Amino acid sequence: MQLSKRLQNLKPSATIAMSAKARELKSQGIDVISLSIGEPDFNTPDFIKEAAKKAIDDNYSGYPPIAGYADLKETICKKFKRDNNIEYTVNQVVVSTGAKQSIYNVLQAIVDEGTEVIIPTPYWVSYSDIVELSGGTPVFVEGTLEADFKITPAQLEAAITDKTRAIIYSSPCNPSGSVYTREELQGLATVLAKYPDVIIISDEIYEHIVYGEKNVSIASFPEVYNQTVTVNGLAKAFAMTGWRIGFIGAPAWLAKACETLQGQVTSGATSIAQRAAITALEADPSSVQYMVDAFAERRELMLGWAREIPTFKVNEPKGAFYLFPDVTATFGNTYNGVTINNADDLALYLLEHAQVAVVSGSAFGSKNCIRISYAASVEELKEAMARIKNALA
Repeated sequence: MQLSKRLQNLKPSATIAMSAKARELKSQGIDVISLSIGEPDFNTPDFIKEAAKKAIDDNYSGYPPIAGYADLKETICKKFKRDNNIEYTVNQVVVSTGAKQSIYNVLQAIVDEGTEVIIPTPYWVSYSDIVELSGGTPVFVEGTLEADFKITPAQLEAAITDKTRAIIYSSPCNPSGSVYTREELQGLATVLAKYPDVIIISDEIYEHIVYGEKNVSIASFPEVYNQTVTVNGLAKAFAMTGWRIGFIGAPAWLAKACETLQGQVTSGATSIAQRAAITALEADPSSVQYMVDAFAERRELMLGWAREIPTFKVNEPKGAFYLFPDVTATFGNTYNGVTINNADDLALYLLEHAQVAVVSGSAFGSKNCIRISYAASVEELKEAMARIKNALA
């Protein structure tokens, strides 16, 4: 039996694969601390769960509209205005089964064979694979530790060719925690406005998990509004990863294309989750500030512990809940009889010898780094970092 070529070339998600390895070891009775998955360690707030229960009692059990319930889309439009200073109408909004499907829909709708999509590194693991699955070619632009893992307008302009169809990036960034400032985004917008056929895909799923200045949406700059897709969802800020609700605000023609595609793939997102999403998005973001406060406390602790490890170089994340240390100083070293040649080796070594699951930066386009999630209890984080420090002593 033969798989299609596109499936043969498709790689499993590295974050999901590492989490699966950690679960397997745990099932064998090994005390593994998993810091590999991008999932808040909080329960969904009770007021959202109550809304879901009410939706069940109100018999929201039939097929929902493909692009989402009209009142949910209206709520999303109000959210975009309130939180992001972006004006969208309901025909510019499509609700999907998670932000990952939102991104997939957009790339499938605009990418053809021979076209290019610019991806600043580091990037979320699925971007490049979805581009390739759509028939496009990823063009990577390097963001370095010294530049806080962000790219410059000059780098961006140098990467644009007559084949460029889109750019996709996240801010706050998974995996680095970097956040583009208003001034930095203005610089990128100034470049992209010169290329109105280049679609900007702005992944803002971590927008509320920031430490300092509020996140800025590039679609709020008028000169690039008509070429920007704003991707968001409920997974991170509201601890609703399993509810699978993502959404976009986009030019109407592109939103319609995504709706058409979705109608042939999954149809509408789960009806009960959509009804609960209305309640979540109508709430003031301060209702989940307690989670952000907890992440902020952990970030400070994690930075302190990471800086005690001589072979780690780490930036200060301004958002999300990850550290992304450069671990080049471990390469060529031998620990407990194991020689580390790259970040993949280090991630595997830490899993087997420190019983801590992290993810190699190679999965994110940064081969000299590893990603460590701090979406775990302070006790677990303290123990995990002590194990890592001891394993690299």
